[in-house]
Amino acid sequence: MGVTLSDSAAKHVANFLTKRGKGIGLRLGVRTSGCSGMAYKLEFVDEVNEDDVVFESAGVKVIVDAKSMPYLEGMELDFAREGLNEGFKFNNPNVKDQCGCGESFNV
Repeated sequence: MGVTLSDSAAKHVANFLTKRGKGIGLRLGVRTSGCSGMAYKLEFVDEVNEDDVVFESAGVKVIVDAKSMPYLEGMELDFAREGLNEGFKFNNPNVKDQCGCGESFNV
């Protein structure tokens, strides 16, 4: 099943990589944080580590470290604009609960 990007997220990531002038894709992961236990982390990737899992979605490489994969399996990353706000939305079927501010989650 893997991890996928919506068309709008893929376009946003591809545009940012072009402006950045380097990079092979987007790394998605989780870290311990927040009031619910875990938070997402995003970063642009210049090289793949040997324990990474690599997916291609809408023409963009999505890289996930092996430890984060069980928490992200089946997730879709979207990018949305709502009024003056814009940002990534994590559509993760593994999430059981999240904090009120939406910054952290648990599975």
